[in-house]
Amino acid sequence: MTVAPLTAERFDEFVELLNALADYERLPRPDDAAVERLRRDALGSEPRFEAALAVNSKGKAVGYATWFHTYSTFLARPTMYLEDLFVRDEARESGAGSALFEHVRALGAQRGCGRMEWQVLDWNTLAREFYNRRQATWLKDWLVYRITY
Repeated sequence: MTVAPLTAERFDEFVELLNALADYERLPRPDDAAVERLRRDALGSEPRFEAALAVNSKGKAVGYATWFHTYSTFLARPTMYLEDLFVRDEARESGAGSALFEHVRALGAQRGCGRMEWQVLDWNTLAREFYNRRQATWLKDWLVYRITY
């Protein structure tokens, strides 16, 4: 399993994986306008997020991760925020998820981030077990709030 940065040539594979995640989480797939915003925001002159693909030995993308930086004023350091980590069902237990997670974790360390954070749906026991095996701490005292524009 290798981790490859998202490129324009592999963007369609990225969207296929994103659609698979939407199906898994029972969310609507991104429409055409959203896909174009994703292309611009990932591959444009001023990227808003970064992404990588997990590629198997046959050259097929089987998973992806997206991330960006936030900032902790209390640590006075950036925070690596893992937005998505997804691996297709048939590639689970192949090392794809670990490779992607460790890739993002290592980038955060290289960039001087003070921590790495992400969210997990409460019903997603597979993901929760995956992160628990990596000694991640569940922040039980923090509640997530959202305003959607």
